[in-house]
Amino acid sequence: MERRLAVIDCGSNSFRLVVFTYTDTWWKRTDEIHEAVRVGEGLEGTGALQPAPMERALETLELYAHFCSATGIDEIRPVATSAIRDASNQAEFLAAALDRSGLSVEVLPGASEARYGYLAAVNTTTLSDGVVLDLGGGSMQLTRVASRQAVDARSWPLGAVRMTERFAPGKKKRTEALREHIAQELESAEWLGEDSRLVAVGGTVRNLAAAAQLAAGMPSYGIQGYLVTRTALGELIERFSSGPPADVPGIKASRGDLILAGALVIDGVMEAGGFEAFEATEAGLREGVFFERLHPEGLASDVRRDAVRNLASQYDTDFAHSEHVARLSLEIWDALGAQGLHRADPEERELVWAAAMLHDIGVAVDYDDHHKHSRYLILNAGLPGFSPRETALIGQAARYHRKGNPGLGEFAAVARDGDRAVLDRVAACVRLAEQLERSRDQSVHACSVVVANGVAELRLRASGDTRIARWAAERQGDLFQRAFGRDLSVV
Repeated sequence: MERRLAVIDCGSNSFRLVVFTYTDTWWKRTDEIHEAVRVGEGLEGTGALQPAPMERALETLELYAHFCSATGIDEIRPVATSAIRDASNQAEFLAAALDRSGLSVEVLPGASEARYGYLAAVNTTTLSDGVVLDLGGGSMQLTRVASRQAVDARSWPLGAVRMTERFAPGKKKRTEALREHIAQELESAEWLGEDSRLVAVGGTVRNLAAAAQLAAGMPSYGIQGYLVTRTALGELIERFSSGPPADVPGIKASRGDLILAGALVIDGVMEAGGFEAFEATEAGLREGVFFERLHPEGLASDVRRDAVRNLASQYDTDFAHSEHVARLSLEIWDALGAQGLHRADPEERELVWAAAMLHDIGVAVDYDDHHKHSRYLILNAGLPGFSPRETALIGQAARYHRKGNPGLGEFAAVARDGDRAVLDRVAACVRLAEQLERSRDQSVHACSVVVANGVAELRLRASGDTRIARWAAERQGDLFQRAFGRDLSVV
């Protein structure tokens, strides 16, 4: 049965309503309303929410309440962060919100806000040990992570709105004053510098990652997992300081006047912690709230596997077929590795499994060209836990699971040396397995490989007539030769 949860994030800069639809096997965001409310405008100088921002916030909450009522969403979780938490007239605002919208807004303590940012990060990346940075309009949270568990969490009043109002960076002296302030604030995090991996969440992070991606000439299919180096961040800071930041591709107009201060805060964390890059994630506090509902103790058991199965489940995958193709693909890959025909890289093995599980999801669009539709869905729906490079390889392997000579195409920009060969191997294993399962009845139970005299002999264990499976598989000899340097025989 499908259930829906609406999470309302009342941030210092933006208010967002995000609807999550979920079952026992899959989840996805199914609606979102974003308003640049800037409820924290003027808070830094007065300590109180100002009348105009307060009114914008209340009108937005009324809109969100009407939306939930009209669409039949009963389960609503409104939460507020730094600006409302710190406001001297917090109680007045909460009472007005309840009176006008019927919503009882929960004000999150700094530690709880940090926890939801942490849950967003560890459930959408492979972070096991490192630091999570969550930057909002009013505050910035850092959470130290060890073995996927949060071991320390801190919150600082270093949000993008707050720092913009206080320092107005751009001119050299104001920028340096902000840098000094950030460094002084971060001295209390004595463990900064002891970890090498930094994952960042928040609207500022997403904008910076998009801008860095475009500046590098990378294909753009989302910023999930994108690494922004400190050098790239520094180049963006220079551009923001020399002209209107909103003119920089990737920076939204509604965030243009705040992005420099936010970038400087992140750069300050990278300086203090000695981080060479930060990894961006599409997720934010809203997802953190949802993950607490979805997973026991808030943590997915295996982020990459859950992401693949979640995407497959959304598109009515024939799991009997896809899981069998995945099993055969891995048997072929493992056997070829055992015969010394590749390095048996465990990360490459995961790509084989993921491409095999997702190769047919495009059928949900249309059978014709479904291999191309599969790639589109993989790239655009996203695979949390996989890097942009890995997602591109999975998408391309699914694209070539039927026919054609695999190529990196537009994704060469995100590839590493040797990735064309990786794609050939992954696509060859998936395509061979797909041909062995052409009848979609799992009649080919298993397979093994023996290499002798320059020929790889693929031996089938099957029930019934295997002539179609052998014929279909042997037609992939050219790709197999290209991928593994051996002729193919199927017996």
